Amino acid sequence: MKHLRSLLALLFALALISAACSNSNDDDSASSEDSTEETAAPEGEDDGDSEEEVVAEEDGEEVDLTQGSDLTFHMITHSDDGPFWSVVKRGADDAAAAVGATLVWNPSVNTPEKQVSDIEAAIAAGSDGIAASLASPDSVAPALEQAVAAGIPVYTLNSGVNQYKDIGAVTHIGQTEFVAGQGAGERFNNLGATHVLCAFQEQSNVGLEERCGGLEDTFNGTVTVNFGGLDADQTEQQNGIAALLSADDSIDAVLGTGPVIAVSALRATTDLGKDLFIGGFDITPEIIDAIEAGEIDFTVDQQQYLQGYLPVILMFLQATNQNTAGGGLPVLTGPGFVTPDNAAEVKALVAAGTR
Repeated sequence: MKHLRSLLALLFALALISAACSNSNDDDSASSEDSTEETAAPEGEDDGDSEEEVVAEEDGEEVDLTQGSDLTFHMITHSDDGPFWSVVKRGADDAAAAVGATLVWNPSVNTPEKQVSDIEAAIAAGSDGIAASLASPDSVAPALEQAVAAGIPVYTLNSGVNQYKDIGAVTHIGQTEFVAGQGAGERFNNLGATHVLCAFQEQSNVGLEERCGGLEDTFNGTVTVNFGGLDADQTEQQNGIAALLSADDSIDAVLGTGPVIAVSALRATTDLGKDLFIGGFDITPEIIDAIEAGEIDFTVDQQQYLQGYLPVILMFLQATNQNTAGGGLPVLTGPGFVTPDNAAEVKALVAAGTR
């Protein structure tokens, strides 16, 4: 039954891809869903029959759709070991287990030079597929172009939606950051804010710049964009935001371009005795607790579990069945929004490690 279970896992993954694409036009629906499926295929009962072979005919030859134990995929990102990227890794690991492939996870902690080195090593190792984030495209894109030239399928994830076609990647899995920022601007309009501080946590990250740019595009009031400090030092980050707020009393809202910096903004406003509107991006237990308590107004959810899961499945399908997805467009995993209205439903899934 091993082959049958692998086929069921693939069918389930295809359903996930279809759902991600079909929901991309409804910003408010992507995160309000409270049903996250398990990524492993269901166990079937042993009926004593011999193991089934699942094959397809192609030019008169049998093609085994369930092979994949000899495939090795690399996921090479700018990630750290924080709560956001741990969910991405969980999705990638679950997908690799579902299809019987080997996954090599290479985080770089926002170090483009390490990303380039890891990509070059994956090329030398003859990787069957590379999934990479493009937070620093000027530094990392040339290495991915080398992978494409070597005949290795490349997928971008999380960041790189505006660059993946130029480097020859098959598709991009993630959200359009500018559109996500636009949605945040509309949320602040509805809340009645007049001056938003867009605080970002990584220098030269184009995705974060696009989030603030989208905010500026739709927000009716004033937007101030400034670096608020690194997530790695939350005390310094909190102090940095407090200094920015103290310097301008007209600021009545903060958009943190990540979940950690949004919570740091909450702590800064609490220490200053200010009651500001606060929004964030992505999900951690801390930000969900704050939203549930009514202390943070919303967070933009890009469903990062899918950003780990879907690239592995797509690379597997391309390697074993010559399938590609996207049709020249990105496969969108967001944006959606978590608010006090649905925070309790999402909270259980965060605890499970899949949101």
